[in-house]
Amino acid sequence: MNSVHPEWLTVTAPAGETMEEVKQLLDHGGLHAVCESADCPNVAECFARRTCTFMILGNVCTRNCGFCAVEHGYPDDINPREPAEIAHAVRELNLKHVVITTVTRDDLQDGGARQFVAVIRAIREASPRAIIEVLISDLKGRLIPLLDIVKAKPEIINHNMETVPRLYKAVRPQACYGRSLEILQWAKQAGGRIITKSGMMLGLGETTEEVLGVMCDLRQVGCNVLTLGQYLSPSRNHVPVDRFVHPDEFKELERAGLEMGFMAVSAGPLVRSSYNADDVYSRISQCR
Repeated sequence: MNSVHPEWLTVTAPAGETMEEVKQLLDHGGLHAVCESADCPNVAECFARRTCTFMILGNVCTRNCGFCAVEHGYPDDINPREPAEIAHAVRELNLKHVVITTVTRDDLQDGGARQFVAVIRAIREASPRAIIEVLISDLKGRLIPLLDIVKAKPEIINHNMETVPRLYKAVRPQACYGRSLEILQWAKQAGGRIITKSGMMLGLGETTEEVLGVMCDLRQVGCNVLTLGQYLSPSRNHVPVDRFVHPDEFKELERAGLEMGFMAVSAGPLVRSSYNADDVYSRISQCR
């Protein structure tokens, strides 16, 4: 297919001291932002707004997904100062909505759950009014580590389905569609008022019927919030883009999702799991 991006994927990158301030704060604390590690197209905009998505447990993933730009291999040891450094950065940036994600750590017995808990607690102590959203791995389907995260009481638990079941072998070869659904189901059942959230990339070769099928599955396990965005291949070594989805198609899927009962659906070419997460939460809060 034509690899030239359509006009609706054009991003005007803001610049200025604020963006550099965020980068310096991350570098000083030895912290990682998925915005940079995953080549997010919105990184400049988010940094300019003094916000980012913190990525804990290092910058190397134990999995090698076909869509992801994050480096894979054997990760470094857990940084014991990471929770305190993130809490400091949250306070310095005066963040009202904090998003914490992670590389997948299949090398750890708990999948990194204890570090999530430590980070949540550190943020609560430093910025008690901050809304905390965690974007977790599938924890290899382990219930106890998930319950530990739930007990730490983040406001939102996110786990992305990423794509439709038929494409998992190419896109998420070390993941399992049913296991990801279970993680969201367990989080909803155990979490009470915790909001559950998931996301998908479009343009990988899926059909509209398949996307609607995943959306139905998510509603059946009680998922509250959905994000849908355009897949962009990080390199020639990754899964190629099958097509660029028109903004009108995203609008139709957003409408369908709201009719299914999602509390909020954010759909568009440049939408990512954490993009404008604070605005989405604000819309939900007004309706609860």
